[in-house]
Amino acid sequence: MLSKKTKYGIKALVYLAKQEKRLPIQISTISQAENISQKFLESILLTLKKKGILGSKKGKGGGYYLLKDPKEVPMTNVMRLLEGPIAMVPCVSLNFYEKCDDCPDENACAVHKIMIKVRDNTLEIFRNTSLADLSF
Repeated sequence: MLSKKTKYGIKALVYLAKQEKRLPIQISTISQAENISQKFLESILLTLKKKGILGSKKGKGGGYYLLKDPKEVPMTNVMRLLEGPIAMVPCVSLNFYEKCDDCPDENACAVHKIMIKVRDNTLEIFRNTSLADLSF
């Protein structure tokens, strides 16, 4: 299941992407518009800032803003930053691979085979969807 952190992060990014100008938007404005706890949203936006998706400005007229054009923000990046691995099991993860402790042979594992298909189809959707696709 998608975590609330990721769900709220996507909602906040879409809100910022919908702004005509890339002016900073206060956390309280995003929080109210998207019905997200301000304290929780603060943590999420800080993560996105540290990872180079958002910029921020302090003081009067301050807030958060997108650093890139929404077309240049693929959902694979957003999902990995907020959710972690896209794969449902570690043995099929492209970026976070780990061998399963309970599996002697990945090639003979039925779970491994189906999870590769799930991963590939999920990646196809995320790779072909940008923040712009969700914003307009």
